[in-house]
Amino acid sequence: MEVYRGPVKLVILDWAGTTVDYGCYAPMVVFVEVFRCRGVDISVAQARQPMGMAKKDHIRAISEIPEVAAEWRRIHGAPCAEPDVAQMFEEDFRPLQVACIGRYAGLIPGTLEAVGALREKGIAIGTTTGYFTEAAEVNVVEAKKQGYAPDANVCASDVPAGRPAPWMVFRNMEATGVFPPEAVVKVGDTRLDIGEGLNARTWTVGLSRTGNEVGLTEEELAALADEDRRLRVARVEQRLKEAGAHSVVASIADVPGAVEEIEGRLKGGERP
Repeated sequence: MEVYRGPVKLVILDWAGTTVDYGCYAPMVVFVEVFRCRGVDISVAQARQPMGMAKKDHIRAISEIPEVAAEWRRIHGAPCAEPDVAQMFEEDFRPLQVACIGRYAGLIPGTLEAVGALREKGIAIGTTTGYFTEAAEVNVVEAKKQGYAPDANVCASDVPAGRPAPWMVFRNMEATGVFPPEAVVKVGDTRLDIGEGLNARTWTVGLSRTGNEVGLTEEELAALADEDRRLRVARVEQRLKEAGAHSVVASIADVPGAVEEIEGRLKGGERP
């Protein structure tokens, strides 16, 4: 099979923590509230731990954290079972997430400029997300008001399985008519984003400052002491590299540069 040496044709962007919702707060606050509604207090760190999964899977993963599982058993007298997960997702998470997501839908600085630069090169823009359809649609509508309208939008509820399965990436490729996978770059702020791209055999770019891994708003991050901020971002960069990211940059603003670097690697015959 001939090695692909052409340009990048499609960049697939995550939503929360990548293009909207600096610090990835919208899902986190709802996970905390969902468990509180069932009498179980979870920490912000526990709520963030499985971030990037489809949201029902995320609830299940939180319930399996040993400390959370023990507290659930203490409160309810039995382990958190699949009917409990389904009930939390349908009765609590879905309405709470749809109700609040619009408050966190502001574009991350640099999004419009980065997308514009990519489109000037003829690159299509796709998206993937762990959100279900109704929540994803809120992001799409709010982003469009701010000037951001991707060419394809795929959410976890559109495919058989969410991240790190590759199905959302493949659906984006189908929708935009782009192949081979070597012509695609998947961008996101979590290790599951990286896994999603790697499983689809695409290039992957991780974001170290704006997403769930740091978990702070732009203002909160700026308020940190310089050394604290540097260390937090460096730790995230290392985790994303360990997850297999081909490149790690600070934010969406740096993605066009990362894509140019990947195109250089493609010209040299490298494959993801």
